[in-house]
Amino acid sequence: MHEAVLSIEDAAGVRTLCLQRPALHNAFDARLIEELTAALEAAGTDPAVRVVVLTGAGTSFSAGADLQWMRGMAAASEAENRRDAEALARLMRTLDELPRPTLARVQGAAYGGGVGLVACCDIAIGVAHSRFGLTESRLGLLPAVISPYVIAAIGARQARRWFASAETFDAATAQSIGLLHQVVAADDLDLAVSRQVRLLCAAGPLAVGAAKALVRDVAGCHDRDRLDRDNAALIARLRVSAEGQEGLAAFLDKRPAAWVPQED
Repeated sequence: MHEAVLSIEDAAGVRTLCLQRPALHNAFDARLIEELTAALEAAGTDPAVRVVVLTGAGTSFSAGADLQWMRGMAAASEAENRRDAEALARLMRTLDELPRPTLARVQGAAYGGGVGLVACCDIAIGVAHSRFGLTESRLGLLPAVISPYVIAAIGARQARRWFASAETFDAATAQSIGLLHQVVAADDLDLAVSRQVRLLCAAGPLAVGAAKALVRDVAGCHDRDRLDRDNAALIARLRVSAEGQEGLAAFLDKRPAAWVPQED
């Protein structure tokens, strides 16, 4: 019987997905990629899930590709390597486009594909001692599959440096270039994550889910006339929706909206 490589916990609308390969620094292999993709797809279609938190067990968030897995792929054909890379691409895209807000709880180091996971999440909070690296060029490779998400997070100029140099960098640098939103002491990590979760759960579920699609559409559109039409249609649709009506009514009535979790 295989040991679990991923744990799934639900609490008050928050689904926590925890990579469970601490002895290998939560490195990817084909099984972990498959199971994490399936778990994300399930979270994206479960109406009870309001927020998805992604984290890792042990001292590292994720060290990227598992060395044994990489050794096997080095001996595989180009076609087999393409299929393998496409599975990783599906994982990253699923996380990036998930119709639920996602939060990376970065409790330790992230390298390679681990950086990709952080970049794909909507919010990323890391501990001060964590380190990061896009070290593929040391092996004569590149972070090709994760590049759209990392470049979107840190910008093209920063990506050109870190992709080519394979330097590692600290949490403060990760925050300064946009990979992390917040850096906290290790003892404060759970508190910081909980605060962000509360803010997300206080917002309209449909609005929060649509927020990332709006950002993606605006960032990728160069037709200003089309953008104006689409955005006008979006806000009109939201204003007359059940969620929009409830949110406006709650604001005017000075009461919490129906979706806001009640304090115990």
